[in-house]
Amino acid sequence: MTITAETTGVPLTDRSQWEAHATARAARLEALLGDPYDPANPHGLHALFAADERRTPPAETEALLAATGLGAEFVPVEHGGLLTRADLLARALRPVFRRDVALGFGYGITSLFATGAVWGAGSPEQRRDLAGLLLGGGRATILHHELAHANAILRDEFTARPEPQRGGYRLDGRKDVIINASRADAHVVYARTDTVRGPHSHSVFLLDPAEAEPGTMRHLPRVETTGMRGALFSGLEFTGRPFPGDALVGRTGDGVPLALRTFQVNRSVICGVVIAAADTVLRSAVRAATTGRSGPVARRWHRALTGVFADLLACDSMATVALRALGLLPDRAHVFAAAVKYVVPDLLRENLDELATVLGGRGYQHGSPEYGSLDKLVRDLPVAGLGHAGTASCQSVIVPQLRTLAEHAWFAEEEPPPELFREGAPLPPLDYGALGIAGGGDFMAASLAGSAARLASSRGLGGQIAALAELAEAFAAELRALRETCRLLPPSQASASASPAVCVLSDRYSLIVSAAAVLGIWEGQDGTDPFLADPGWAVLALSRIGERLGIPVPELPDGCTRHVLDELIRRYRAGLSFDLDATDLAQ
Repeated sequence: MTITAETTGVPLTDRSQWEAHATARAARLEALLGDPYDPANPHGLHALFAADERRTPPAETEALLAATGLGAEFVPVEHGGLLTRADLLARALRPVFRRDVALGFGYGITSLFATGAVWGAGSPEQRRDLAGLLLGGGRATILHHELAHANAILRDEFTARPEPQRGGYRLDGRKDVIINASRADAHVVYARTDTVRGPHSHSVFLLDPAEAEPGTMRHLPRVETTGMRGALFSGLEFTGRPFPGDALVGRTGDGVPLALRTFQVNRSVICGVVIAAADTVLRSAVRAATTGRSGPVARRWHRALTGVFADLLACDSMATVALRALGLLPDRAHVFAAAVKYVVPDLLRENLDELATVLGGRGYQHGSPEYGSLDKLVRDLPVAGLGHAGTASCQSVIVPQLRTLAEHAWFAEEEPPPELFREGAPLPPLDYGALGIAGGGDFMAASLAGSAARLASSRGLGGQIAALAELAEAFAAELRALRETCRLLPPSQASASASPAVCVLSDRYSLIVSAAAVLGIWEGQDGTDPFLADPGWAVLALSRIGERLGIPVPELPDGCTRHVLDELIRRYRAGLSFDLDATDLAQ
């Protein structure tokens, strides 16, 4: 099966056309979903907020997404779908998340979380069957294994015992909180197959809920959640459910390695799409600050509005680089993917607090299309980011690597290819099987060192470029200091169960490489977008990251804030998104 873009008719076998395809699909979906602020639009914010208040999925909008074939976005192109690159997947999904995070999870992205293990290690038959299910409008869901610091979604697990007489397994266990448990057409189950704790304690199985024998699978009641109320969370209980041996994905004991591979994709995609939801809240704040005013925006709102805009561009820089790295540097992307997931949700939460001050009383208009998105995202974001459990899982990736990176990688390895930061650069496809889960160096630290070295000659020029050069050197100096600290870590502390003091080092590291992504994206500009090619936004973004890190930052150059504010207002009035793409939302 060859899928072509409706706008061009060019087959997806042409790698140079992948980006144009994804952009066209996103634009088509924006148009189909319609004006989010039109109260008569059945797919607008008014209807979506009403469904959230009723705690029901927005059935009419889910039907639209099914009719548009959204499930094809989660199927690799070699299996007949539209999934080429992770960054383009995020771009194609942003129209959904721009309107409702719960809609994005309830219809769609949960299938991505579930199916990654099958695309990476499944048999040809498993991949074929799963592709057919998703292309036909079906859903898959993931039944996670239990993690340390588990929240409700990651608590409890299942056990699969071999049944030699029947040549298969029996599944037992219970989880009370699974998204789409009651309406998924496929279950991807991470089940314990070894009583001994270790890297090979779990295995992955692809199961059809329709094939469960009577009395062996029980649907548990729906669970009411504070956030993502329109998504369906409920539980499953298995009691000796038999299933055949060919349901095993990969080999026995592959569960943890497969989880580590797929988690880095999931983390990066989440960060790439929730930016669109924060975009909607920023749009509400700009509306509140400009409505009824004939003059410029009141000075008291400048810092909040420009700061959040710069943060969104920084978050998009981080997510974009992580998503591109999954294809371009698959054996080395795992640490940076964890760092991005560590930073982006926290920055967005802080941004929502800042925007609340701009919205004031309007922020309490919970069902208002114009202003209700703040309240909605405040509730949805912790669920989307998995809260403390998500942070802990990222620390478990970063902390064990710090001493090794300090000793062997930082300021010692070559920079990544420039295509990592350049929009429009043709990149390899996402290959789950090629993703690494250990080692591989630190390409973002190398990129930071390279950026600082190239900008060093600009420090005496004055203005924004000099400020950018000073900031780059400040982050490089912080990396040098971190290197000396991490080199002294005893082996007993350089582990996933390290002390809180050692875990703080992962905070510092994550902010440092986040700054590297901003510098890389700025350097990668070709001048097509004059605003992004100008250093002003990067200076403001890096200054805010530096303040969070506690390092000295220069005074903002004259005109920097005004330049960023002017672009924010221009995009708002022109109906353009506030991310790196500046997508036209008013087409």
